[in-house]
Amino acid sequence: MMIRLKEYFEEIFGDSKDTRIFFAPGRVNLIGEHTDYNGGHVFPCALNFGTYGIARKRKDDKVKFYSRNFPKLGVIEFNINDLKYVSEHDWANYPKGVINIFKESGYQIGRGLEVLFYGNIPNGAGLSSSASIELVTSVMLNELFNFHIDMISMIKMSQRAENQFVGVNCGIMDQFAVGMGKKGKAILLDCNTLEYRYSDINLKDASLVIANTNKRRGLADSKYNERRQGCERALKQLKEKLDISSLGELTEEEFEANKYLITNEIDRKRAKHAVYENRRTLKAVKALENGDIEEFGRLMNESHISLRDDYEVTGKELDTLVELAWQQEGTIGSRMTGAGFGGCTVSIVKNDKIDKFIEEVGKKYEEAIGYKASFYVANIGDGAREIMI
Repeated sequence: MMIRLKEYFEEIFGDSKDTRIFFAPGRVNLIGEHTDYNGGHVFPCALNFGTYGIARKRKDDKVKFYSRNFPKLGVIEFNINDLKYVSEHDWANYPKGVINIFKESGYQIGRGLEVLFYGNIPNGAGLSSSASIELVTSVMLNELFNFHIDMISMIKMSQRAENQFVGVNCGIMDQFAVGMGKKGKAILLDCNTLEYRYSDINLKDASLVIANTNKRRGLADSKYNERRQGCERALKQLKEKLDISSLGELTEEEFEANKYLITNEIDRKRAKHAVYENRRTLKAVKALENGDIEEFGRLMNESHISLRDDYEVTGKELDTLVELAWQQEGTIGSRMTGAGFGGCTVSIVKNDKIDKFIEEVGKKYEEAIGYKASFYVANIGDGAREIMI
């Protein structure tokens, strides 16, 4: 891969002298969906595939970006001192936004860059290709310009780039999982305090299987911000009586006793999901740490039902994949993962049933939806870093 990246770079920029290579993974969230911006807990892990960036500094103030994933857009060029969101720059607004936030934060980037990006995360699959490109850019800037910034700070700046520059009001989970991932472990993260701990993913005789609906989903264009606003309205009404700063602080019992304060029925459903999903995540991690994979799987199933019925972010494709997964022998649990409206599911499947699972679910999904799903047996990898050759 490293040799190929250098060859790709040379095709676009002439030679690969003085280049360095960086990597940031994709991520999958095992449970705890749409809880991150509601001050709750999430339980993601980094994957062993993601976004590569091969880069070098220029002697002038031009920035030249090229992506092997979007070759038709060619080299996207702009000035390091003129960092504006330009819709025609498409994907390049994500790394450009990171540069902008670094500069706003006081870091001096006085020279331009040449960067070739290559990602093997399926675009729009909900495995966090946007956070991956943000973190690979953050690590790249940090190392090339010797800023000595710690990873948590880079995670926060990457989130700000997506919120403020790109305009997607995401929580911090994606960037955190991509930056802080560890091989073989998932992260229980309190999105209110950023307290976290690692948990071993010991699935015994089972593995994680990711299924991509192959329905494209653009986060910025989706109803993500709408769901967030519904939760914010619900929180505002609950705060008329309760001394809380986020929905994640409530137990199920506290929510049920006070839900009458939320006057809009749809907002009430959205808030119910946020509260119950947060508690479900804590129970699921406890079950996993106690070796009770079956209970973890049952809570995954419950999570999907809540996302389908209360948060209403699943849709036909995700529901079809999950319901087919539930029907298969050897499936311990299955749910949508990511923002929804397309993207992926994550399932825990007994190892000796994985081939049959992929064959059966794949066949029936294509019959129901009219096009194929893609399947990946997930390996859990490390977070964003420079790759030393």
